[in-house]
Amino acid sequence: MARLAAAAALLLRPPPCALAAVAALAVCAFYYAGSGGPAPGEAELHVLLVLAKAERSAALRAKAEAALRSLVRRAELGPRQTLALHLLSDAPSKTLGEALLRGALRGAPFTSKVIGHDVEALAEQLRPLVGNLQRLFSAGAGTYYGDPLFFLSVAMHRLLPREISRIVQVDLDVEYRANIRELFEEFDHFQAGAVIGIAREMQPVYRCVLAGGGGGARLLAVPSGAPRDQSGGAPPPEGLPGFNSGVLLLDLEAMRRSALYNRLLEPEAVQGLADKFHFRGHLGDQDFFTLVGMEHPGLFHVLDCAWNRQLCSWWRDHGYSEVFERYFRCDGPVKIYHGNCNTPIPAE
Repeated sequence: MARLAAAAALLLRPPPCALAAVAALAVCAFYYAGSGGPAPGEAELHVLLVLAKAERSAALRAKAEAALRSLVRRAELGPRQTLALHLLSDAPSKTLGEALLRGALRGAPFTSKVIGHDVEALAEQLRPLVGNLQRLFSAGAGTYYGDPLFFLSVAMHRLLPREISRIVQVDLDVEYRANIRELFEEFDHFQAGAVIGIAREMQPVYRCVLAGGGGGARLLAVPSGAPRDQSGGAPPPEGLPGFNSGVLLLDLEAMRRSALYNRLLEPEAVQGLADKFHFRGHLGDQDFFTLVGMEHPGLFHVLDCAWNRQLCSWWRDHGYSEVFERYFRCDGPVKIYHGNCNTPIPAE
């Protein structure tokens, strides 16, 4: 899940009831492009955006602006729908993020609102869980994916108010080529037991990780009960290439109800899976989703690659040219381009 060159990505978990009060203090809402908020009974489409360290990078700000403008330009909402944009940011990026959203939403032909979240406050609520995931799924403190931001998504159901039942989380190094409302329709295709919608990783990242770091030091991991040809890290359609968390559909209500999913957030369960598959990741939340998906695929609704058409081709030039296209191929019209690892996005 290579993200923006300085930050843009994800969310995590806290404890039970005490959260509600603390979360209320960490959230502030303000409205744009409409008559002050949704009418009674109006449907809200919740979209989560993460912006951090934006004051340090003009390139990051430019990508975020392009992502937001393409989102608004393509969005067509129903007459009683509101686009609720959740901005998760650090303090220095808050003012920049609000300005970017004001610019993107100016003149939008639909009702919208923006809800601001304090990233430090949310990360503090999730400190115990985040610490364990950072140890397993980052290259260490101070590294890019070592930031708590890149783990918050796994426990967003414990952070957001219970009135929010679904939210879509999208990186800011993307551009939209389809109506965001169509992405929300994917929730209707979740099978029983699924809690998260996510697309496959489109590079052999986990072929390397699960093979011991590049030369195939040992057999790729095989999920329990899977046929021998469905090895973790192998290319589709037979293999399980892992997930990319640039686009996430979080069914928060299903996440709250799932005893299995919540059990997998416990340190002993995560460690047990990591030990079973000899897994040591470095890409934040998507490592967690990939690991869980190898053992419990039913927790996930797999999005078509068109909803997260990743463009990074780093692994093609680093030892995997012969198999690269088996991962990278994506047929059909693209709905969201993901310019991960700073890859340029094709012009419209």
